[in-house]
Amino acid sequence: MSSNERTFRELGLSEYLLRSLDELGYEKPTPIQSASIDPLMAGKDIIGQAQTGTGKTGAFALPLLNKIDMKINAPQILVLAPTRELAVQVAEAFGSYAKHMKGFHVLPIYGGQSMQQQLNALKRGPQVIVGTPGRVMDHMRRGTLKLDTLKALVLDEADEMLKMGFIDDIEWVLEHKPANSQLALFSATMPEQIKRVANKHLNSPVNISIAASHTTVESIDQRFVQVSQHNKLEALVRVLEVENTEGIIIFVRTRNSCVELAEKLEARGYASSPLHGDMNQQARERAVEQLKRGKLDILIATDVAARGLDVERIGHVVNYDIPYDSEAYVHRIGRTGRAGRKGMAILFVTNREMRMLRTIERATNSRISPMKVPSPETVAERRLSRLGEQIQETLNGDLDFMKNAVAELCQQLEVDTDLLAAALLQQVQQERPLQLPTITERQRDSRDDRGDRNSDRPRRERSNRPAPTSFGSADTLKDNPDVKMNRYVIDVGRENGVGVGNIVGAIANEANIDSRFIGQIQLFDQVTTVDLPDGMPKDILSHLKKVRVCGRPLNIREAGDEVFADSGRGAPRKPRGDRPRGDRPAGAERRPRKPRDNG
Repeated sequence: MSSNERTFRELGLSEYLLRSLDELGYEKPTPIQSASIDPLMAGKDIIGQAQTGTGKTGAFALPLLNKIDMKINAPQILVLAPTRELAVQVAEAFGSYAKHMKGFHVLPIYGGQSMQQQLNALKRGPQVIVGTPGRVMDHMRRGTLKLDTLKALVLDEADEMLKMGFIDDIEWVLEHKPANSQLALFSATMPEQIKRVANKHLNSPVNISIAASHTTVESIDQRFVQVSQHNKLEALVRVLEVENTEGIIIFVRTRNSCVELAEKLEARGYASSPLHGDMNQQARERAVEQLKRGKLDILIATDVAARGLDVERIGHVVNYDIPYDSEAYVHRIGRTGRAGRKGMAILFVTNREMRMLRTIERATNSRISPMKVPSPETVAERRLSRLGEQIQETLNGDLDFMKNAVAELCQQLEVDTDLLAAALLQQVQQERPLQLPTITERQRDSRDDRGDRNSDRPRRERSNRPAPTSFGSADTLKDNPDVKMNRYVIDVGRENGVGVGNIVGAIANEANIDSRFIGQIQLFDQVTTVDLPDGMPKDILSHLKKVRVCGRPLNIREAGDEVFADSGRGAPRKPRGDRPRGDRPAGAERRPRKPRDNG
C-alpha cells in the first residue's frame, strides 16, 4: 500500500484525534498529510511545498497535536501565519482536531485585537499559539510569550509572509526559539529568500512537494461567461438563481465595487455581505461566521480580505471582476474545492478581457469551459420550482383558517380563486419576479455594441479638445495637503476599457497604498495619469510596472519626461533629447511608427 493510501489510524495518530477526524468526516489523508505526518511525528524538520487548499493545516496540526503534553500549560507549538484571517482559520482547525483533548487551549494572536484580551488568554497557558509575526514579536519582547517550552514552530504560507515584508520578523522569531525545537516550513512557492531561511534554520529537513494542479485546480469545475460590462449584474443574478449551492464567494477588485454589489444583491433579496480590507476585524469575522452558520449565502470580497478564508459551505467562487494575474485567479478559486471537495469557479469575461482568460488557462494548464447565461425562461422555471418546494411544506400544515380567508377575499373582491392566487403569487414574488425580461443576452450585447459605436461622436469631441503639451504636475490632496505628490503615467486608457476604479483597486492592492493617498486620475485614450505620494520605493514601482489591468501591464513611470503627441488622440511621446539609450542608436534610421494597439 503506498503512503498516500494509508489511513489516519495507520499513521499512528492518537484515539482522541481519530475520534475528532471521524466526526469531521475525514475519510483518508490528503497527499500532503500522508507525506508530512510520519516525519513530523518522528521529530524531523520538514519543508512542505503545497498550494492552499491541499490540507496542509492538518499536515502539521495533527502530528504536532499528537506530541503535546497535556500536563504542561505553556506554549508547545507556535504557528506563524501571514494574515489575521489565516491565523484564526488555523487556530480553529487546531481546536476542531483537539476537541476531545481535555484541557487543551489554542490562542490566535494578531494585530487589531485587544491587547488586554490576549494578555489574559496567555495567562491561561495555551499549548498552541497561532499568530501573525508582528504581534508574536510584540508579546515576546514584552515577556508575555515565552518559548522555553516550545517543541515545534511552523511557518505557514512562508512565501506570502515574504511578499508582505515579514521576512526579517520571521528571522528574529526563529533566532529566539529553543535550539532543540522542531521546525516545519510550508510554502506554495520557494523563492530564494525562503530557501535561504530554510538552509539556515532547518536541520536536515525532509522535502515534500505536492503538485498544485492535481489538488487545487482539478477538483474545481471552471467555467467562464462572456458578457458585456453593462450586463454583468443581470448575468450574475441569473447564474445565482440557477446554480445549486449553499455558500458563494464573489470576487471584485475594489472596496467600492464590493460594497456596491453587496447592496445591489441585498436589494434583490439575496442574503449577502461585503468583505473588504477597510472593514474592522470584528465586522469581517462576523461576516465569515454568518456564512459558516448559513445566516448568509453570499460574501462579496476583495483579494486581500479573502486571504486564508476557508468555509466548507463555499461551493462556488464567482470572479465578477477578472483578476489581474493568474496567481490571483488560482488563489481565488482555491476558496472552493478544498481538500478533495468538489467546487465550481465561474469567471465573468468581457470581450476585451478574453486575452487575459487565455493567459490564465496557459498559466494554470487547465481548460476553462464556456457557459451560457441562463435564459429568462430557465430562471423562471427554477424560481417556480423552488416556490413549489416551499409551498409543498406549507401544505402539510393546518390551512383551515386560510381557506376561509381565501373564500372571503374572493367574495369581497368578486374574483375567482385562480385570479386571487395569481395576484397573491405576484405580490409574494415582487422581489424575485418569475417572469424576467424576454430580451436575450445576445440582443443586449448587440445593443451595447451599437451604443459603443454610437458613442464615437462624444469621444471624438473629447479627443478634439486642445491637447495639453505635457501631463502637468500633481495636484495637492484636499484632505492631506502636507503630503507631497508626484504625477505618474501608466500604459492603459479608455480604449482598453479601464475605469478609475480599476486603477485605484490595482494600486491600492498591489502597492498597499491607502486609497486616500491616491490623488487625481485622468483617463486618456491610451494612457492614464495618476498622482501618488512622492518618493515611492523603487521595488514598489518595479512591481507595479508588471501589474496588469484590463489585460495590459501598467508600465508605470514618472510623467515628467513625457509630452503629448500632436495627434489629438492623447497618445504620449518622449522628447527626443530624453530618450533612453536603447531606444534608437545615434545615426540609426527612424523606425516606422508602430500600429496602435487597441487591446
